[in-house]
Amino acid sequence: MIEVKDLYKEFDGTPVLKGINAIFENGKTSLVIGQSGSGKTVLLKCMLGLLTPEKGDILYDGVSYTEMNEDDQRDLRKNIGMVFQGSALFDSSTVEENVMFPLKMFTKQSPGEMLERVNFVLKRVNLEGSNDKYPAELSGGMQKRVAIARAIVMNPKYLFCDEPNSGLDPKTAIVIDNLIQEITKEYNITTVINSHDMNSVMEIGEKIIFLKDGVKEWDGHSDLVFKTDNSAVTDFVYSSNLFKKVREAQLKEG
Repeated sequence: MIEVKDLYKEFDGTPVLKGINAIFENGKTSLVIGQSGSGKTVLLKCMLGLLTPEKGDILYDGVSYTEMNEDDQRDLRKNIGMVFQGSALFDSSTVEENVMFPLKMFTKQSPGEMLERVNFVLKRVNLEGSNDKYPAELSGGMQKRVAIARAIVMNPKYLFCDEPNSGLDPKTAIVIDNLIQEITKEYNITTVINSHDMNSVMEIGEKIIFLKDGVKEWDGHSDLVFKTDNSAVTDFVYSSNLFKKVREAQLKEG
């Protein structure tokens, strides 16, 4: 579990996060949503330790990040997997080399042990036998699956995904959503996803946190998104044509 407590972050005196409180539970896919500039990327970077907040704390399974020493923080990073928005694969490296990279960086496993683990996670994301391919030879969806394989190769406790469906067609996006949720359940991972995709919210959003202008405006299960009377949430949810039609139908029924 990850707990964010009264988190503040500012840049050049301008507040970006304003007292964020949130809990992300084990074995659940939690989505942080909001318009561009809402603060969701800054929140993710603070949780990853890439940015230092001015105030507040982040607890990983009850342990305060601000109270960790460098060794503790390094140990924590070994337990974090990250799926970047653009997959962030190394173009000049094979699939096998990309997925093996964290093992080489953080473990002392033998080449045989690392290869065994790489093959295991590639099989888990349905890319068995793709070891020698390069990213340019893969579709966008396959690249994203390689990125997920790399993120879970260290068997992390915590998984962060930044817009994992960016650039994907709707059908492939659903495949990636389902894969992330399956892995979250299978390994009891605490998964945090930054997204603006309402389809993802409805497909796998077991907990939704909505940010607006650096403030947590609302949180709840995806089932409640369409029922809230919070105007900021409804404006965001019904900003796409698809969900506008859902809203219109609800109003007519009401």
